[in-house]
Amino acid sequence: MFVQLIKNNHIFTLYNLNQEFILLVNTLTYKKSNINYYRFGRGKSLTICLHGYGETGNNFAFLKEYLSKERSFIAIDLPFHGLTNWQEGLNMDSADLMRIVKAILQAQHIPDTQKLTLLGFSLGGRIACCLYQLMPERIEKIILLAPDGLKVNGWYWLSTQTRLGNQLFRFTMKRPGLFLGLLKILNRLGLINASIYKFVIHYIKNKQVREDLYHRWTGFRNIKPDIPAIRRLIQEFDTDISLVYGQFDRIILPDRGVAFQKGIEDRCSLLVIPSGHQVLHERNMAALRPVLMP
Repeated sequence: MFVQLIKNNHIFTLYNLNQEFILLVNTLTYKKSNINYYRFGRGKSLTICLHGYGETGNNFAFLKEYLSKERSFIAIDLPFHGLTNWQEGLNMDSADLMRIVKAILQAQHIPDTQKLTLLGFSLGGRIACCLYQLMPERIEKIILLAPDGLKVNGWYWLSTQTRLGNQLFRFTMKRPGLFLGLLKILNRLGLINASIYKFVIHYIKNKQVREDLYHRWTGFRNIKPDIPAIRRLIQEFDTDISLVYGQFDRIILPDRGVAFQKGIEDRCSLLVIPSGHQVLHERNMAALRPVLMP
């Protein structure tokens, strides 16, 4: 059962589930774009949730089953994802994302003085780091699940940070035959990790998926955390940060977290759980709960 309300160019959909409300706001206007986001819970301790590549804010919905009365979550559909209708082109930057978050907080009547937790999975981890750089005084804790962004991926850098590489990337997404053939040869020769091979094949075979990949990779190319600066800010603002990795993850390896943690061990915890890359999943909740809801 749900009820829809319209107020100040927002559509609010209230779902009554397990005596808690999920508040879906799907028309926050940012410039020419519509930003979709979800709110779970009614508590004053607020976590901003940032999902992974190809996912939506709704991937955090299972957390509602574990909420205490003191907690609430706002989960955003990132640009080029979910129900968000992004019309600002491919030149998005961290300031855009910060303004979106602040607009959502204002729409939800969250005081400017209220501290926040940032929860980011994979791509969302990179975004969480960039948001922290811009507003460290607002953040009391950062939780990064298999986070992208702590180490530069060479293929991503080539595809998005160089003109020639981006042109080649665009050409490959439109005409993938040659690339697929080369990839299969490398796989047969054992020159490419099997998990990486399957991952790439999934994102190359379907035309719509290829178009999404180009727009998402290129659109987020300016979202680049400054890792040394983040480490300094963590110490300056006494911010707690938790890193969680999957033991069997072949996409984002735990050693990136080990390197990040060095020198800030008093503020940065690291946990490796028996999971693949999909750390954000209800089956992992027994391991995640002490981190997400201590």
